[in-house]
Amino acid sequence: MSERSVYRVSELAARIKAQLEDSFPAVWVEGEISNLRTPSSGHAYFTLKDDGAQLRCVLFRSRGRRVAFQPEDGMQVLAFGGLDVYVARGEYQLVVELMEPKGVGALQLAFEQLKRRLEAEGLFEAARKRPIPPFPSVIGIVTSRTGAAIRDMLHVIDRRFADLRILIAPVRVQGEEAPGDIVRALRDLQSVDGLDVVIVGRGGGSIEDLWAFNDERVARAIAACRVPVISAVGHETDFTIADFVADLRAPTPSAAAEVVVREKAQVAATVVGLYQALKQAMQRRLARERQQAEALGRRRVLTDAVRTVRDFYRRLDEMNLRLTRGVRSSRQRASHRLLLATNALRSLNPVARIANGAVLLAQLRGRLASAAVHNVKVSRHRFDGAVGRLDSLSPLAVLGRGYSLTRLVPAGTIVRRAEQTRPGDAIEILLHQGALEARVERLKERDDRPQV
Repeated sequence: MSERSVYRVSELAARIKAQLEDSFPAVWVEGEISNLRTPSSGHAYFTLKDDGAQLRCVLFRSRGRRVAFQPEDGMQVLAFGGLDVYVARGEYQLVVELMEPKGVGALQLAFEQLKRRLEAEGLFEAARKRPIPPFPSVIGIVTSRTGAAIRDMLHVIDRRFADLRILIAPVRVQGEEAPGDIVRALRDLQSVDGLDVVIVGRGGGSIEDLWAFNDERVARAIAACRVPVISAVGHETDFTIADFVADLRAPTPSAAAEVVVREKAQVAATVVGLYQALKQAMQRRLARERQQAEALGRRRVLTDAVRTVRDFYRRLDEMNLRLTRGVRSSRQRASHRLLLATNALRSLNPVARIANGAVLLAQLRGRLASAAVHNVKVSRHRFDGAVGRLDSLSPLAVLGRGYSLTRLVPAGTIVRRAEQTRPGDAIEILLHQGALEARVERLKERDDRPQV
């Protein structure tokens, strides 16, 4: 036998690891995500599969930050990374560096996922939207210091209503650091006393340029702001998560400035109109009050005071008469109630009650004696009738008419047929008066009657 090459398990695993990692340092793999697990460490473990095979994958937390969307089971993706062998278990896996959803852009998918999650939490509901104050005096603006958006908004505000207090919180509006800048700017503006409204926005751009306003941190900071927030991101056709969370969406930054600041001429015209309306209302009220004063001046209470005093005297006399009648009526009712009470007390006098009870007792005693005599007569009559009926039904009455009753001795059974006896049987014949003892000697066959 030729000499065999024998590897230890760890040596073979190390050679396989080196071979795989050298052969597949970077590959793109397409498949469906399944068995996705994300423990507290933040790393994501899942399996990519197709109809014929499965591949274990790991997406470490540091790399996962570069994936814009949230991986989910059943999602078709393209994963980029290198093969790695986990020697301790003899398993190989794909260490993912990048991942893209298949069929839709990663940013668009991340946008839809975040939108669904925040909508489920109620951050988009109209009930939580606050109205924009009609005449704000302090306006906060969160945008880039050098962008065209800030110039357009300041120009519109200065043209429509100058001399307002504008607080600009300059931030980066794109890039990885932009969301943190926007959140800090919103927090700093809320510490200013008298702040009425905040505009958050920037000019137009691609979805990548506007992505800072699709960040979850920015959305929650807008929702938590203590004053109304207007979102003015991009052009009229651009929509971001900030637009859905904000209290009002403006199609452009310039439109946001026009919404929050009214034109001075329009405000002045409104004030003049209100002044004229107030003046007319005061004039109408003065005329109405003057008419009421003149009507009061024509009343007799003022023109003829003595008449009023006479009316009071008349009313006093009427009330005195009503009081006298009321006292007399009350006295009569009291006397009547006293009479009724006296009669009631008399009827409840023990002596009278005893006398009435004695009379009633005598009456009841007489009625009881009469009822007893009557009941005795009725009972005697019923007894006599029952005795007569019993006597008519008595066998002794039948014996009195010449019949007899025969019984077997000693059983006492009444003999009704000759077949009940046999020759030699002792029998007893009961008569109307007395009885006969006999014995059966033979039976007659013709009439079937026993012979004694």
